[in-house]
Amino acid sequence: MACRPPSKRTLSRILPWDADVIGTDSLLNEIDLLQIIDDVFQRFGINITIKLNNRKVLSGIAEVIGEPDKIVDITVAIDKIDKIGIDNVNAELIEKGISQAAVDQLQPLLTLSGSNNEKLESLEQLLATSEIGKKGIEELRFVIGKTDEIGINATLELDVSLARGLNYYTGTIIEVKANDVQIGSITGGGRYDNLTGVFGLPGVSGVGISFGADRIYDVLNALDLYPKESRQGTEVLFINFGDAETAYCMPLVAKLRQAGIATELFPDKAKMKKQMNYANAKHVPFVALAGESEMAEGKVTLKDMETGEQQLLTVEEVVA
Repeated sequence: MACRPPSKRTLSRILPWDADVIGTDSLLNEIDLLQIIDDVFQRFGINITIKLNNRKVLSGIAEVIGEPDKIVDITVAIDKIDKIGIDNVNAELIEKGISQAAVDQLQPLLTLSGSNNEKLESLEQLLATSEIGKKGIEELRFVIGKTDEIGINATLELDVSLARGLNYYTGTIIEVKANDVQIGSITGGGRYDNLTGVFGLPGVSGVGISFGADRIYDVLNALDLYPKESRQGTEVLFINFGDAETAYCMPLVAKLRQAGIATELFPDKAKMKKQMNYANAKHVPFVALAGESEMAEGKVTLKDMETGEQQLLTVEEVVA
């Protein structure tokens, strides 16, 4: 069977590309997931930035600006900064009933700059009066510090505006961006310590990530990153002459596939012209024919579709 890049329609039927750890609140799990993300996209050849935040930091922000009950409105609004800009975010916050004084107090938190350590130091000062905020900073410092010690290829960036709009996160929030393509997040996730309670299993910690199959597909196409071997179409097409011939050919097809040769058996007993046209349309380099004489000798006739040359060969000779 030919191996080629999957279509979006095919990807939409694939189960989500997820990785989750359930049953522990250890932050080592977050570090493992960041390494998984880094490894996956390194294998793809996609340069990425992994953005991190912490739900406790967002709760601390809402607390220090005097709007703890508006945490949902605040996170939904600030999560849009990259899309609509800070002025529109501020306008949305005012529309949601957040005071101008609180919005003004929020500005330095949304415009942090510098290295991750510098941002953490600024946050420690700005959230000094919030216990939950300080807990979030402590968790971020651990995750970022340990990941830096291990070393990853991706850029790791603390982004205080990152909320992902999902209010079941309780700790670390993760989002991945492709550096070389203008597109939304291609992976996201975080810690959801209370989510299992919805399914009748309260008190079970969890953290996970989900890869965005459709967007990764778009990035791979945009950057022309599909490996050549994944683009290889059918190399050998077995002509279908009928039931007896099909029964003879199927084990031969399996042997070629086991040898790493992309091989097809035409599915229907169609006219020879139709099957050869199919081979030409797909640019199949070789066609294998097995009729009564080939079956009697335990061989196949292999036709080179470019030169027209034909050889009577055993399946081992075809593989070679």
